Amino acid sequence: MSLRQPTRCTGDKKKLALAELCQLLEDHPEKSRKILLQQVEIKYDLTPKECEFLDRNFHTE
Repeated sequence: MSLRQPTRCTGDKKKLALAELCQLLEDHPEKSRKILLQQVEIKYDLTPKECEFLDRNFHTE
């Protein structure tokens, strides 16, 4: 019997990405929000639809 990790739900990745974005914004206020947003979108391998959601709702400078 193999011990497999459960796959993450799509919403879980988005929540983790958003939590990390908030932390990065707090730790690095001098960095562009757009750059940090792209960084977490790549790290969490978000779908284009998830990226669009985050861009639309959290890209304001």
